[in-house]
Amino acid sequence: MSERNLVLLGPPGAGKGTQAERLIEDFDLPYYATGNILREAVENDTELGKQAKEFMDAGKLVPDELICAVIAERLDSGQADDGFLLDGFPRTIGQAEML
Repeated sequence: MSERNLVLLGPPGAGKGTQAERLIEDFDLPYYATGNILREAVENDTELGKQAKEFMDAGKLVPDELICAVIAERLDSGQADDGFLLDGFPRTIGQAEML
C-alpha cells in the first residue's frame, strides 16, 4: 500500500472524531488527535504536559512550536511510515507550513 496521509479539518463538534473512527478502521492508519495527545501528556505529567498545562490553564492556545514538535515526534516515530490520520492539526498557518 502506498503512503496515505489524511487530515481532518473543522470546528469542534463537526464530526471529525466520528469520521476518524471509520477511516482508522478502513485504512488501518495511526490516529493523532492533538487534543488527546495534550490531555494525555498533562495527565501523565510529562515535560510536554507541564509546558502545555501552563497555556491551557490560562485559556490560551498551546504555541505552534510546541504542537509542531509533538506532531513531528509522532510522524517521525516510524509508526506513520505508511501514512497517518491527523485530527486537530493543523490549526494555524504556521502549523500548516510545518506539515
